Amino acid sequence: MTRNFPPSERAMGHRAGGRKRGIAVLLAAAMLIGQPAHALARCANETDQAIFEVEALKTELMVVATTCKGVSEDRYNDFVRRYQQALVVTNRGIGQYFSRSHGKSGQRQQDIFITELANARSNAARQLGSDYCARNNGLFDEVMSLQGVTDLPAYAATKDLLSSGVTACPGGAAAAPAAARRSAR
Repeated sequence: MTRNFPPSERAMGHRAGGRKRGIAVLLAAAMLIGQPAHALARCANETDQAIFEVEALKTELMVVATTCKGVSEDRYNDFVRRYQQALVVTNRGIGQYFSRSHGKSGQRQQDIFITELANARSNAARQLGSDYCARNNGLFDEVMSLQGVTDLPAYAATKDLLSSGVTACPGGAAAAPAAARRSAR
């Protein structure tokens, strides 16, 4: 026969604290679920997404080269030479994207996007101040140590460089899921 003893006050306090933490975690999760999604829009297809991510990486490397002392522009030029094939494909793909999306004004829209991307990356560097160069000094080493040209898109995707106010596939991002559209009504 097992006898149930009333828990001590100390044990009750421990359980109550655990319950309070559990409730707090559940409330926080519920609040996050109830919030509208602020995730960045992605392109409708992965090929377009990849070209925008590579372009963002190229722009970030340019900003690092022109902003950080100790990182020469020669490192940027080495990057461009090594990945020239991928950068040509990226440039062509961005041009095709803007032509498809904007017709005759495609080149103008592409120029606007490239300028906004450079400004966004430069603004991010300014916001971080002296910490920017410390955070990004190894970027050239990382990118130059990739196995080859085909590794560049996957590497660029890991850097999350499009989250600074410039959207990949502007005006042509993937459609929102039907459930999200219905709940927004």
